[in-house]
Amino acid sequence: MAIIPVERKPLTFAERTYIPQVIGGLRTTWKHLVAKKETMEYPEQRPAIPAGYRGVPTLVKDPNGREKCVSCQLCEFVCPPKAIRITPGEIPESSANAHVERAPLAFDIDMLRCIYCGMCEEVCPEEAIFLQQQYSMTGYTREEMVNNKAKLYELGGTLPDQHFKWDKKKDAEVHGSDRH
Repeated sequence: MAIIPVERKPLTFAERTYIPQVIGGLRTTWKHLVAKKETMEYPEQRPAIPAGYRGVPTLVKDPNGREKCVSCQLCEFVCPPKAIRITPGEIPESSANAHVERAPLAFDIDMLRCIYCGMCEEVCPEEAIFLQQQYSMTGYTREEMVNNKAKLYELGGTLPDQHFKWDKKKDAEVHGSDRH
């Protein structure tokens, strides 16, 4: 295989002295000096968050203030970096919510490991975990960056419930609809 030399055109005198490149750089600098500043005063001013943004995962409660998580642990199993840890617990039979399967004793998300992929939100059958529009999570230690159950509910707040699993249906309504 033969090597074919590439012919290059010779540089002009101006190109050899780099004058066009220096002038181009000075022109860019001058534009930035006289242009209006577009700096935001963060955190008072924040940029607009685009639709579909995946932020911090949080737990949410139903409109009556009850936790929606039933500790099925699907989010823990599907999490690629294994950032979620759930300790399942039982609901006492004396409780008004005893008809619900379980509730978590502990629910921790390590925000240093979380990759904000949204798989936990997609797999949750009870719509208990949501990725919020928050993007600035800070802490001085690793322990501060692990959000426990109380912190997750504080960040998540309350969202409308589509499942109504906490509300017991009246026996008359259930039996009446079966007969028709």
